[in-house]
Amino acid sequence: MNSSPVFSVIIPTYHRNDSLAKCLDCLEPGVQTLPPEHYEVIVTDDGSQTTAEEMLRERYPWAKWVAGPRKGPAANRNNGAKYAQGEWLVFTDDDCLPDPQWLEAYVNAIAADSSCLVFEGRTYVDRPRSTLAETSPVNESGGYLWSCNFAIQKQLFESLAGFDERFPYADMEDVELRLRLLAIGHRFSFLKLASVCHPWRYKGGWTKFKQHRESTLLYLSIHPKEATHINSIYYLRYVYRLLVWETLAGITKYKMRGLKSNLIEIIYLLNMALIMMCKSK
Repeated sequence: MNSSPVFSVIIPTYHRNDSLAKCLDCLEPGVQTLPPEHYEVIVTDDGSQTTAEEMLRERYPWAKWVAGPRKGPAANRNNGAKYAQGEWLVFTDDDCLPDPQWLEAYVNAIAADSSCLVFEGRTYVDRPRSTLAETSPVNESGGYLWSCNFAIQKQLFESLAGFDERFPYADMEDVELRLRLLAIGHRFSFLKLASVCHPWRYKGGWTKFKQHRESTLLYLSIHPKEATHINSIYYLRYVYRLLVWETLAGITKYKMRGLKSNLIEIIYLLNMALIMMCKSK
């Protein structure tokens, strides 16, 4: 890889070598339509029991492996960015599968609009949903700036001190970065051609919901004005959509598969609505 690439692709990972290998297969020189001298790939690894270092050395020597700080995804992404040599940082996750034209689409967008310093790519799923227990951060029209697929000028990222490392889980840290970017007047363009596939995954149950609660309360403590948007009404509307438009409509379609997962999520959302109601008093 070139010592002065245009892009530094940052991939945080944690004990998911099988998924990571599939992601790296999509970024192999010659697979991406962007010439390999224009990008580098940095895998920042929070693994403790095992790491991907040996796998990269043996199968992906063109990618750089670095040890992560083991403080969560936000800190892990920032860690990868510290090693970046590119003018632009492109973030994706170790369970994503970038399309061949992914990086080239970002290059073309930057050339077409030099005033834009943040670009958001499309995230899609690999197949129709088969159970109510499955979820994926599908992004077909933009407006989210989710960390699994976006590009940002490195200098701008550094001026913001990157992701807020107080967030210990993969939840709300990208929402918080998006809010800070908007607050200082940075718009971001959506690029449908800059696509990655994010396969369906299971929702994760109570553990994941507890992480979301902790992350949301942290987010609101940092940005208390956001309580005008994230409040009891917000969660009650979410309950309605989940119950009526997904659960009831999906019972026949999915033949009850994953129904328990949705019922647990509804209970969690009602709990969050109660918590927000108490906080507002």
